[in-house]
Amino acid sequence: MQRSRYQATLFLLWAVVIAARPTSAPAGTPFVPGTGDFLQDCCDDFEDPNWSYRYNHPKSSHEQDDKQRSPGGYSSNGLWHEGGKRGTPDLVKRVATPPGGIEGSTGALLFATKNSGIPGRISNSQQQDDLLLMFNRRLGRSIPIVWQPSCCVRVYLPPFEEWENRTGAQFGMRADCRGRKPDGKVEEYWPGMFFLFRSETNRNIEEDFAKLTIRADRRGHDTRSLDITEPGWWTLGMSFTADGQVHYFASPGVDDLTADDYLLSSFPYGMRCVTMNNFFFNVANWDNGRTWSTPWVIDDPQVFVIPPQGQTVAQLYRVKKQPQRRQQVSQNRSRQQAGSNPRTVSQPRPYSTSSGSSSNGRTQR
Repeated sequence: MQRSRYQATLFLLWAVVIAARPTSAPAGTPFVPGTGDFLQDCCDDFEDPNWSYRYNHPKSSHEQDDKQRSPGGYSSNGLWHEGGKRGTPDLVKRVATPPGGIEGSTGALLFATKNSGIPGRISNSQQQDDLLLMFNRRLGRSIPIVWQPSCCVRVYLPPFEEWENRTGAQFGMRADCRGRKPDGKVEEYWPGMFFLFRSETNRNIEEDFAKLTIRADRRGHDTRSLDITEPGWWTLGMSFTADGQVHYFASPGVDDLTADDYLLSSFPYGMRCVTMNNFFFNVANWDNGRTWSTPWVIDDPQVFVIPPQGQTVAQLYRVKKQPQRRQQVSQNRSRQQAGSNPRTVSQPRPYSTSSGSSSNGRTQR
C-alpha cells in the first residue's frame, strides 16, 4: 500500500512538471554575424572596375498589380538581381567608396530610385524597390537553418541634407526567409532593419535625425529603435540560430560587429526560420514622379554559415562552384585575416545620383 501511494505521488509530481513546462523551445544563444565560414563566392566587394548593372525596364511591380516583367535587371557578375515583387531601383552603379569606409576599399555600390511604383503610373504614396543579392543561385539552394547563417553589410548614411525630405522609412536591410508558423504552416517572411528619417520640416522635430528600427516582434511590429544624429557609416548584421530565432546587431562605423553590438532577438511575426533564401535591400521614396530617394551606398555585403557537426561548407553547395580556399572567420573578423593583399584597383568616379537625371538635393525635397 505504501509503495503504491509513493508511485502515485511520483506520477502526480511528474504530471505537474510536464504541465508547467513551456511549450516553446528555449531561445538560441545569439552569436555575432560574421561567425563561421565566409561564403566568398556568394558575396560582393565591388572592387571590380568593370562591375555594371543592366536594367531591363519596365520594372516589376507584382506587389501592386501582380505583374512580373521578365527578365529583370541584373549585375555583370550575376550576383545582383531585380526583385520581382517590387522592381529594380532606378539607379544602380559602382562608385568610389565614400570617406571613412573600409580600409583599402576603392569601390562600393550606390542605389537610389525615383519611379518606385507601377511603371507609367504615379501613386502619390510611399513605394519601394528591391535589390537582391541572390547567393542561392551560387549555392544551388537556400541555406537551411541548421547551418546557422548570418549576414552583414556596411551602409553609408549621407549628410541629412541629401536625404529625401520625408519622415518615414528610407532604407531596409532584409533577409528573404521561409519560416514555420505556430500552426505548422511554412511561409515566406522578411526580417530586417530599417533606417527611417525624421525631418525638421515636421511639427515637433527641431532638427533632422534618423532612426534605426528592427523588424519585427512576434506580432510583426517594428521594435527597438535607435536615434542617429550623426550621418556616416554603419555596420548592420543578423544571425540565425538553429531554433529559428533571428538576432540583430548594429554599430556605427565599419569595424566588424562584436557581442557589444547586440540589439535584440526575436521570432519575427511569430515565425521560426526554416531557410534563408537570399539577402536584399529596400530603397523607398514618395512616388510622385519628381522626388528621388535618398542615395544609399553599401559595401561588402557578406554571408557566413556555421556548418553542422561533421559537415563542411562544400556539402552546402548543390552546384559546382569555383575553387575557394576554406576560410575560418572569427567573431571579430578583420580584413587582414580575410586577405593579406591590399585592394589596388582603379578608382571609380565619386558617388552621386547624377545619371542623366536630377540630383537629390535639399531643393528638390
